[in-house]
Formats: sequence, C-alpha cells, structure tokens
Amino acid sequence: MKAKFISITLLSAGIALAALNAEARTLIQNKGSDTLVNVAQAWAEQYREINPEVAVAVSGGGSGTGIAAMINGTVDIANSSRKMKKRELALARKRGRDPVEHVVGYDALAIYLHPNNPAKSLTIAQIADIYGRKSKIKKWTDLGLEVPGCKEQQIILVSRQNNSGTYAYFKKAVLGKKGKYRMGTLDMHGSKDVVELVEKTPCAIGYSGLAYATDHVKLACIAKDAESACVVPSVAAAGDGSYPIARPLYMYTNGEPKGEIKSYMDWIYGEQGQCIIVKKGYAPISDVSCK
Repeated sequence: MKAKFISITLLSAGIALAALNAEARTLIQNKGSDTLVNVAQAWAEQYREINPEVAVAVSGGGSGTGIAAMINGTVDIANSSRKMKKRELALARKRGRDPVEHVVGYDALAIYLHPNNPAKSLTIAQIADIYGRKSKIKKWTDLGLEVPGCKEQQIILVSRQNNSGTYAYFKKAVLGKKGKYRMGTLDMHGSKDVVELVEKTPCAIGYSGLAYATDHVKLACIAKDAESACVVPSVAAAGDGSYPIARPLYMYTNGEPKGEIKSYMDWIYGEQGQCIIVKKGYAPISDVSCK
C-alpha cells in the first residue's frame, strides 16, 4: 500500500511539473497570409531548435484574417502580403492597438499558364484586359494564340478569395486603383490551389506567389508595357525590383516587439531566418550567404 501511495504521489508530481513547464513556455501566435504560411511554418520549426522555451503557432487564412486577428488582440504577429489598409489602421487604433509594419522579404507574383499555352510574354495592360471588369480579352484567340486542348479558346480566370492579400495586391498593381475584377473568376482559397487548377486546365490563367511554382505549369514573362523587355519571375528579379509585379511581404505587431517576440523577429531578420525565406522561394531583405 505504501509503495502504491508513493507511485501515485510521484505521478502527480510529474503531472504538476509538466503543467508548470507548459505554463513557463512562451507561446507566440502567428496568423495570416497564405503566401507566407509555408515560410512562417519553416521559421517556427527551426526556431523551436534555437529556443525550445518558445513555441510559435502558425496558421493561414489570408492576410485580411491575420490583420483582423491582430486588431482583435488574438495574435501576436499578423502575416500579410499587402500593406494594412487605412480603415484597418484606424480600427486598430480605435481598439487601442498600435500596428507596426515589418518587411521580412520580397515575392514575385507570378502569372501561371498551362504548359500547352504558347504564350511567351504578357504586358501588364494585357493582364488587366484579361482580368478587368471591362475586359477586352475573353478568348486566347483575342491575343492571337491558340491553346491546344482549350475548347472554344475561352479564357478561364483563376483568382484568390477577397480576404487574400494577393487578391488585393494584384487588384491594385495590375487592375489599377479603381479597377475591378471581371465577373466569373474561379476564386481559390489558397495559393497552391491556384497553381494546381491551372496545371489541370489548358484554358486557364492564374496568379500566385512564385514560391508555389512547379515543373507542371508555365510562368509568363511579364513586361511593364509594350516598349519594355519582359522579365521572368525569379527570386533575384523580385529582390532587385526588375520584375514588374514584385511586392514586399509583411509581418505586423502590436507596437514595437518586445521580449520573446522581439527575439523571434530579430532572428527572422538575421542570416538564419533570411536563408529560410530564400530556400522557400522568396527574396531576402538583404544579401545573405546561404549554404
């Protein structure tokens, strides 16, 4: 009976100690951009080895979702592939938040085509005419192209849902400040979903981050205008700004980061963190030497 009592006591002590350790561990909540979710997960996994006392919980859902969570005070860091909007900043401040913007990398927003598509290059104006509400280009033949396997040559537009930072950035950078999307787009929940649908659909065109490129899709060479040379999306072209649809990637915190959140952000800005972003297909914020 005494031995049984000691065993139970030791078990109870072990559970209590585990609970204390769990409470002592710092949890950083990180949510938002689907574009950034893969690299954010890679950062979190690697940082666990750097500092086991800190756990970073990462989830996607879109830039708008992450920003809303930060405004509501339910996350420590919001990932976004676009800048916060004026109304979001105003709402955050109304609720006592102080959003601070951190650029953590750069992305080339690629235009994806089916491998059968003979198009080699597109201008920003042509892409706007394809996706815009007052679209002038509805068939591939309107561009002088004929896509094998594309019935009636009708262009199928693959887009993102409107809570996506990629959706918002594309709208502003390609369609213009007052531009609107054409009706009938196929709005995908995630970046990967866009690429997978284009891969299976000869008539399709889609936009998504370069990091989601595969050998089963074609990347269009993009020209700023008809007089400019086209540029193929790449990490280097995103970093030096030569690719016409390159964008910064952001993390937002409530005020200047402090404590473990600051340590984590500092590590992301360091060589280890930036080499992870390079490995995932994005451009770093500064030159780094990665093995």
